[in-house]
Amino acid sequence: MKTGTLKLYHTSSIELKNPDVNYGRRNADLGGGFYLSDNPEFSEKWASDRKPIVNEYRLDLTGLTVKRFSPDTEWFDYISKNRAGYSDAFVDTDVIIGPIANDTLYDTYGIITSGLVSSEDSLKLLSVGKSYIQFNVKTERAASHLKWEGARQLSRAEIEASQKAVRAEEKEFREAFWSALRGLDNFAEIESILS
Repeated sequence: MKTGTLKLYHTSSIELKNPDVNYGRRNADLGGGFYLSDNPEFSEKWASDRKPIVNEYRLDLTGLTVKRFSPDTEWFDYISKNRAGYSDAFVDTDVIIGPIANDTLYDTYGIITSGLVSSEDSLKLLSVGKSYIQFNVKTERAASHLKWEGARQLSRAEIEASQKAVRAEEKEFREAFWSALRGLDNFAEIESILS
């Protein structure tokens, strides 16, 4: 059981006062649930003309079960199994906190999940670039601890600025990703398949 409160954000098409923890995909990295960020600028990265609203929440962790992941083999094993549709090992955990896999954010050309690279190398590639943390509210009990505090509609100019920042970050990521990829023992094999 954990205590403390967190300020969290979620970008949506509407003011989302009562999010549904059963709406999220079961094969997402941290399983089904309602995903949030503690970084408002990161949350804005998901904004578009169709999703211009950044909802703000306060999550009280008091009395909730919380699992925290670091970018390590336990995390990689968990997200890999969830993506493959295995039963969620932490389905009854109230809140899961862990890194966002960079292939969720950027195009990694399917290399990480292709079977061309080992689990160890996949973990290295998933750790390339900036690191962001996601918070997954998984249970109804946890949702009852999540209080909507308001929402802010982004202007067209704010959305454009955020999208520009995403493009710049993606360019940096691609360069770092290919640099890491070239460092793998079987890069020649990967390169020949991709060519």
